[in-house]
Order: sequence, then C-alpha cells, then structure tokens
Amino acid sequence: MNNMDAILTLINLHKDFIFHHQGGTRLPVLDNFSMKFYPSCASILTGPSGVGKSTLLRMIYAGYRTPKGKILIRHKGVTVDMAAAPPALVYDIRRHTIGYVSQFLRVVPRVSALDTVIEPLVARGVAESKATVRGKEMLARLRIPENLWALSATTFSGGEQQRINIARGFIAPYPVMLLDEPTASLDSKNKQTVINLITESVDAGTCVIGVFHDKSDQEKIKGRAVNMAPAGRGPQAEKQAAQE
Repeated sequence: MNNMDAILTLINLHKDFIFHHQGGTRLPVLDNFSMKFYPSCASILTGPSGVGKSTLLRMIYAGYRTPKGKILIRHKGVTVDMAAAPPALVYDIRRHTIGYVSQFLRVVPRVSALDTVIEPLVARGVAESKATVRGKEMLARLRIPENLWALSATTFSGGEQQRINIARGFIAPYPVMLLDEPTASLDSKNKQTVINLITESVDAGTCVIGVFHDKSDQEKIKGRAVNMAPAGRGPQAEKQAAQE
C-alpha cells in the first residue's frame, strides 16, 4: 500500500453537535481526526457507539458540514476538498466518484424499485435499456422477487428496502464506496451476497469504507480496522494504517 497514492485523505477533521433545545449543549464527536484511504482496500471503522463512525461517512459524502479540516478526494484526476466544494461539484462527485449506502433507503412514492435501483446509471448517461438489464441482474442477485420490481419500495419490508438500497449503491462502479451498516437487517444469505459485492468491488480497485457491527461480517471482509476511539487516533494509528 505504501507505493499507492491515497484516493481519500482526511486532515484534522473536527465535528461536534450543538443541541439548542438543551441550552446549547455541545457534543464533541471528532477532534483532529486524520487518515488516508487507498484504492483496492476495505477499511472497517471500529470503536464504541458515539465515536463518530457514521458521522465520518456523512462528512466524507458532504451530508454533514465540516467546520474544520479537509476531505481531499481524487475526482476525475483532480484533488478536491469535499469540505469546501460548491454544491454542483459535490453532486458530480457523488455521481461519479463516491457511492454511499446509508442505513435507510429514501423511499420515493410511485417510483418503482427497478427505477430506484437504476437511477445512478441513468444519471451518468447510460441508456435506460442497458441500465434496466443491469438493474434486473442486481435485484435478482439480492433476491428481490420479480413481481416486486415494478412496485414502489414504500410497501417493502425493512430488509427488502435495504437490499434495494444496496442494489442501487453497487449498480455503478465508484472509486470510493461508503457503507453504513449495510448488512444490519439482512439474513445470512443476503449478508454473504453483500460481502461478495464488497470483495468484488475491492478487487476491481474500489476503496471501501464501512461500518459493520457484526464481528463475523468484519472478519469475512478482511479489511483493515480503523479504530476511531480516542486511544486509536493520532499519528501512530495513521502510520500503522498506512503500512498495512
């Protein structure tokens, strides 16, 4: 890994939350967090609840504002700071460079499951007929019954919605893929399918960064562990991660 350039570099990230309805109580989450992430590598964010694992993913995706620090991503051959990028550039990065599977699918009424899955490909300009073939392959692989493909996911179970979410996330290749507990509501067969998708993406050159609370899932992915607990941060942790 030392001979490979980082695709994503986090520099001195800081994040806290202010609860205005509780007298302005401030909850610190990240404090000078720095880390590098590389192509063809899966990184598993570890540490107890509240250390900022999901928050970090949202900051990388520019879903949360970054008050201090830099999030440097290689996008179309140029280094961009996601923490300071204008909205139009953020949307382009999301379309081509950073994929994100959140904990919950944003369900849109009257939009079919198939159309939800293929939207990232269509947004890239892929012909709808070609995108549809790929979408059907992903839905079948994730065991969504064919009679549900034309229906909105609003009536689907939580596990089915998550599989739609995963199919949508993996339908197009991304240099960086962010995964926030993608296997949490899945049975063992579908968990294994997701792990296979992750392995295939890493083998194809993707940098995968994920949160997985299931220890067995972490072991199957065989990625490097990034300890986000305060004792696991700092230059020594970064040095160790860069050498793996």
